[in-house]
Amino acid sequence: MATQLVSLPEVERLSASVVRILAGNPSKITESNIFPGTNTYLIGRGPRRLLIDTGEGVPRWSSLLQTVLKDEKATVHEALITHWHHDHVNGIPDLLRICPQATVYKHQPDDGQREIEDGQVFQVEGATLKAFHTPGHTVDHMSFIFEEEDAIFTGDNVLGHGTAVFEDLHAYIDSLHKMKSAVSGRAYPGHGPVLDNATAKITDYIKHRQQREDEVVRVLTYGTVDAAEAQKKSGEQQQQQGSSSWTPIELVKVIYRDVPESLHLPASHGIVLILNKLENEGKVKHEGSSGKWSLNVHRPAL
Repeated sequence: MATQLVSLPEVERLSASVVRILAGNPSKITESNIFPGTNTYLIGRGPRRLLIDTGEGVPRWSSLLQTVLKDEKATVHEALITHWHHDHVNGIPDLLRICPQATVYKHQPDDGQREIEDGQVFQVEGATLKAFHTPGHTVDHMSFIFEEEDAIFTGDNVLGHGTAVFEDLHAYIDSLHKMKSAVSGRAYPGHGPVLDNATAKITDYIKHRQQREDEVVRVLTYGTVDAAEAQKKSGEQQQQQGSSSWTPIELVKVIYRDVPESLHLPASHGIVLILNKLENEGKVKHEGSSGKWSLNVHRPAL
């Protein structure tokens, strides 16, 4: 069920070198979360600052940015874009109007932008950021390690509340594992509040994704998401492996049985991505025109 977060201030100093400016675009961005908007971050302490992301072009954000820069007696020297989604890039024209000297960096850049390379370092007074290619949410997704704070800007791979969506589950899991051991401090997410322990939150994300994958395999194998019931069925004689086939929406109705039916269709998109990953690993098979999936391996351990 959707839950309303505690509202965040439009502008908040999060550390000596980080100011969060909300993009002014509150919206529902996952199945279970309503966020106050995209986080953009002004980073550094001197007259030249770094900016991470630009929101989606809402006038309120540009007004807030101008006010903060005036108060800080600073300007944006370089803008670093985490990924191509509109709520992170559409404010670029406003930024360039306010700070025409700013250089915009993005992995797989658009016209007028510069490439962000994996491992590239960006530095201003009070802050050193190291770019970290972390595909999954999108193919171009970049995170940034904040060396002075042993922290990480996670973009949309890890959120301040709930779970994130992704385009490629295999790449996403690989990125989460890399991110988990990258720092020992806090995480600054693309949406929601700061996370005090990045490693703990990313570990939770990995466990959650594995749980969902296990549930899909369990339903395909035993017809139930309940581990105890599946264990009982596994001991029954004549239990036939992979004897049933399921469409993604049928899997959703079992796995997300307590979720409102209005959310079943968006949930099915995530199930398809899990199935694609399992198919690539040889664990399930897609039955073509029927749209159904079935198990393709020996019964996995529960």
